[in-house]
Amino acid sequence: MSKILVTGGTGYIGSHTVVELQNAGYDVVIVDNLDNSSIQILDQITEITGKKPEFYELDLCDEAATVDLIAKNPDISGVIHFAAHKAVGESVQKPLKYYRNNFFSLINLLTAFAGREVNFVFSSSCTVYGQPDKLPVTEEAPVKRAESPYGNTKQIAEEILVEVSGANSNYHVISLRYFNPVGAHESALIGELPIGVPQNLVPFITQSAIGKRGPITVFGDDYNTPDGSCVRDYIHVVDLAKAHIAALRRQEEAKMSGNFEIFNIGTGKGSSVLEVIKAFEESTGVKLDYKIGPRRAGDVEQVWGDVSKAENELGWKAELGLEDMMKSAWAWENYIKEHPFN
Repeated sequence: MSKILVTGGTGYIGSHTVVELQNAGYDVVIVDNLDNSSIQILDQITEITGKKPEFYELDLCDEAATVDLIAKNPDISGVIHFAAHKAVGESVQKPLKYYRNNFFSLINLLTAFAGREVNFVFSSSCTVYGQPDKLPVTEEAPVKRAESPYGNTKQIAEEILVEVSGANSNYHVISLRYFNPVGAHESALIGELPIGVPQNLVPFITQSAIGKRGPITVFGDDYNTPDGSCVRDYIHVVDLAKAHIAALRRQEEAKMSGNFEIFNIGTGKGSSVLEVIKAFEESTGVKLDYKIGPRRAGDVEQVWGDVSKAENELGWKAELGLEDMMKSAWAWENYIKEHPFN
């Protein structure tokens, strides 16, 4: 079976994808600088799968170190690239941090594979669509001016990948534009582990529910949505992880049409912030303390995806619902309360 490099593999989506890769029989090499994750996640992955992935602590913004690593691993045939800063709100406040990290890491990685055949799965985002004209949004929707520096890094990264794969047929690239990943592994051994105050809704909900944070702020209740709060397509992180396996298999089986493809990865259904809060309360029996605040810079009003292309061409479909997402996130929050991470 192939050896796959997973960048950012101790992070939230990365760790779940490593588990699914190992369960599918792949050998995995993780690269992570541990900037927003914990080395302890390696032990958690090992406990779930019975196999410890190979690990390198390395910053992909270091070109020489990245090129050296890839040169020393000639049997790597595929890459799943997660390593990037990803908080919309922080990117508005610290744009240079996002441009420096997200571009340099990608360019160095592509440079390191120059002259080698490689299957490359890129972690993109629905943020590339901005506020779509039509919903659900399809892969053919125009890419609008990004609402945040984070979204802009995903747009430009995709442009880089289009041009690099167009200039060199050795690069086979699939960009997965996913919506809002939430939830945790059913074992409750891995999940979202934000450093500091969570930038995303669900970990803030679980931390508030367990008493680690104060009231939840709903950023705006005056949007043009059914209940006035922002609407997103929330997808269970395990479903999302499995989409990366489907993308790799499409590449390995030479089923791609051209050297660059894009797929939406979501459930195809939108849920509002207030609906997520209600789903958490109903699925866990825990009441939440929340308040309405002003709108947040960079937030899109509503977006959810048309995922029929992924279903038809990748043979992948989301299977877990909002209740599963909330229950698993809550089980994970309770686990880390009893087993704190460094």
